[in-house]
Amino acid sequence: MKLLSKAVLAAALGVLAGLPAMAAQLSEDARAAIPRDVQQLIVVDYRAMQNSDAAMNLKARILPPELKELERALKTSGLNDNHDIDELAFAAFRSSPSVDYTRIIGIAQGQFSLQDILANFRKKKVKATKIRDNSLYPMGGSGMLVCFLNPTTMVFGSSDSIKYALDARDGLAPNFLSNDSMMQQMSAVDGEPIWSILDQKGTQMMMRGVLGDASQLADYETVKKRLLGSRYTMNFNNGVKFNLDVVTPDTITAATMSSLLNAAALYKKMSGTAVEKAAIDSTAIDSNSGTLQVRFATSDSQFESLLQSPLFQSVVH
Repeated sequence: MKLLSKAVLAAALGVLAGLPAMAAQLSEDARAAIPRDVQQLIVVDYRAMQNSDAAMNLKARILPPELKELERALKTSGLNDNHDIDELAFAAFRSSPSVDYTRIIGIAQGQFSLQDILANFRKKKVKATKIRDNSLYPMGGSGMLVCFLNPTTMVFGSSDSIKYALDARDGLAPNFLSNDSMMQQMSAVDGEPIWSILDQKGTQMMMRGVLGDASQLADYETVKKRLLGSRYTMNFNNGVKFNLDVVTPDTITAATMSSLLNAAALYKKMSGTAVEKAAIDSTAIDSNSGTLQVRFATSDSQFESLLQSPLFQSVVH
């Protein structure tokens, strides 16, 4: 969970003000390759991210090692990621509802010249392994594997993780398309250039981290099991905007979480730096029916200052 929270921040930094806002949407084939029990899914407009040197430098500073490894593996797979990849997604999932261990797969979408890529593999004497009709190719010396589902979609990751993905895609295991609650969350955000959705457990872990010391209060222990899921988006057109919605079953739960989060913000404001206080002043916390809503908006320069603050560092580490 912490891993992918850091990943979305890193990815989000890649879309700076002035770049066109494009929707980062997953195809049907990509969705089918994600196992059903997703804890968190992040999707980003990768082309816009690649178009900014400053964004890539910022991403390099905070992208966690595990995802740096996936990205390095991607670049050794024979792809020219500056031209081929349009959207990049990371999914953290459990192999079954009763298993706590989280696995990660990457999914890339774009226009892939499979003929050229496969010719490059043959030239380098790269041999494929098979899972049913699926050909899996090693991604350099990373230990990762890549499988092209079609000319526009590929899935990559460790051998264990990619097997679960292919089982889901081939109908041998439940996939993301059968997860009604997460599909509903996705429909609310997938028109944005950067978005993420979290399941109930992922939401509980995220909110515990956001609340900090306030999560020790009895009220949070009472309501945390009533946090059903969450979704958030980031947009860097005309400043920085971050929108978070946490879904609960009723207005009382949402209002209680709003009060807890406002209390945590007030405490942080009393002890924070000038930059952190300004960031908190730029954040609105409220509830609407059964949804906790957090809205953050600031200028590019203020956000750049926030990146250097202890508050930001505590979030991404």
